[in-house]
Amino acid sequence: MIDTHSHIFEQEFDEDIEAVIARAQSVGVEKILLPNIDVESIERLKTLSRKYPNYCFPMMGLHPTSVKEDYKEQLAVIRNELTTNKYVAIGEVGLDFYWDRTFEREQIEVFETQIEWSLEMQLPLSVHVRESGEETLCLLQKYAGKGLRAVIHSFTGDENMAKKFLTLGEDVYLGVNGIITFKKSESLRAVLKQVVPLNKIVIETDSPYLSPVPYRGRRNESAYVVEVLRKLSEIYEKTVEEVEKITNNNAKMLFFT
Repeated sequence: MIDTHSHIFEQEFDEDIEAVIARAQSVGVEKILLPNIDVESIERLKTLSRKYPNYCFPMMGLHPTSVKEDYKEQLAVIRNELTTNKYVAIGEVGLDFYWDRTFEREQIEVFETQIEWSLEMQLPLSVHVRESGEETLCLLQKYAGKGLRAVIHSFTGDENMAKKFLTLGEDVYLGVNGIITFKKSESLRAVLKQVVPLNKIVIETDSPYLSPVPYRGRRNESAYVVEVLRKLSEIYEKTVEEVEKITNNNAKMLFFT
């Protein structure tokens, strides 16, 4: 398994990161991808990636909720990182209008800048979408057919939204995590089964957030991605091994080719 989105470099894991990695390895997680948040998180991200080379793979980007008055200075640091160090993707980037829209214009500018970097550097995007589905689509559609490669992280949209994202290009995938195990996620499971082929899905945890059943209420970690795999196996009526093979191939096609 490949956990394509995990924040195990954050402080929540400082006391037991070795055990967290060991548990992930013990259940068959072969790679963990780490999306950056902002300038403050860069050193933690790089430290963990150096400690576990060829296992923890860093991304570099500016998260939408970190877009504030100093966004230009932050972007300059992010750009320098991308041009001087090796990263598997530009992320976590996108739009988040859940809390407020104070920096809506700035979020859009920052997102578009990082989309353009992804095309320039031929790196995929890890795209955060929260209360911003239409706005995100509108921006990404401008780059469809121009080499756009992306995963729509933590996808929870409806059938129409799924179809629209997947029409952006053959190298656009949907990231699926512990949300699909929640009791209230029947509609999401139906959307996946009806309109999203398995060859358009990558699995993730978003650790330490969104712990799957039966771990809800606890800190999430990469080992729990196996529960996402199991639920997808039920949804698509395939063996766990089949789903693992397909989603692994998707992740490798997007991030490692």
